[in-house]
Amino acid sequence: MKPRILVVDDEPQIQRFLKPALEASDFEVETADTAAQAKRLAATRAPALIVLDLGLPDGDGKDVIRTLRAFSRVPIIVLSARDEEAEKIAALDAGANDYIEKPFGIGELLARIRVALRDTEQTPPPPPVQAFGPVTLDRDRRMVWRDNRVVHLTPKEYELLLLFADHAGRVVQHTDALQRLWGPAHKNDTQYLRVLVGQLRAKLDGPEANLLVNEAGVGYRLAFEAKVGTLPRVDD
Repeated sequence: MKPRILVVDDEPQIQRFLKPALEASDFEVETADTAAQAKRLAATRAPALIVLDLGLPDGDGKDVIRTLRAFSRVPIIVLSARDEEAEKIAALDAGANDYIEKPFGIGELLARIRVALRDTEQTPPPPPVQAFGPVTLDRDRRMVWRDNRVVHLTPKEYELLLLFADHAGRVVQHTDALQRLWGPAHKNDTQYLRVLVGQLRAKLDGPEANLLVNEAGVGYRLAFEAKVGTLPRVDD
């Protein structure tokens, strides 16, 4: 089956240029010209990769990236006329995998696409439902349980839990967590992380389970290794 690429750009000439070029390289292509269409197609059509413009008529492409990263690890290549360094950093920090400035060459874009798809193949996605001791995480539905009870997390708390889950059993350094959640300007604001970890502990930890371990001066570690989980009975 041909890999499906979603091209999100409101410039008709870009779509007319990219669609046949990508199809000639043995990709299936879908197009969207708004942020709303991009989110809907990304959720329903399961593209292998997204090529995304930042300047969309109904929103900024960085907001699309943040929304998609809440439920998907699909590779995202930004294709934009914005050449300011701050824009590139913001897009990459939001979760983009790569950034190409317009105007661009189709050869370079195809090479970047091959690299992104190859990296995805080498890093298989985690199972949708994982268990970490008494905590169960359902990535598809963005739901969390502790001992069969639903735990309601804020978006930041959930993002932090995902970061720990992706590195289960390993230390997540302070600077890495801060940059992931708040961007490079806050990489030294350890108080932000301390407060958020405290909130997460209050909701997930119990007297018999120290879920998040503090590695003094370095970072935090999810104490339990990841296991394939099953959806628990909902008591809430």
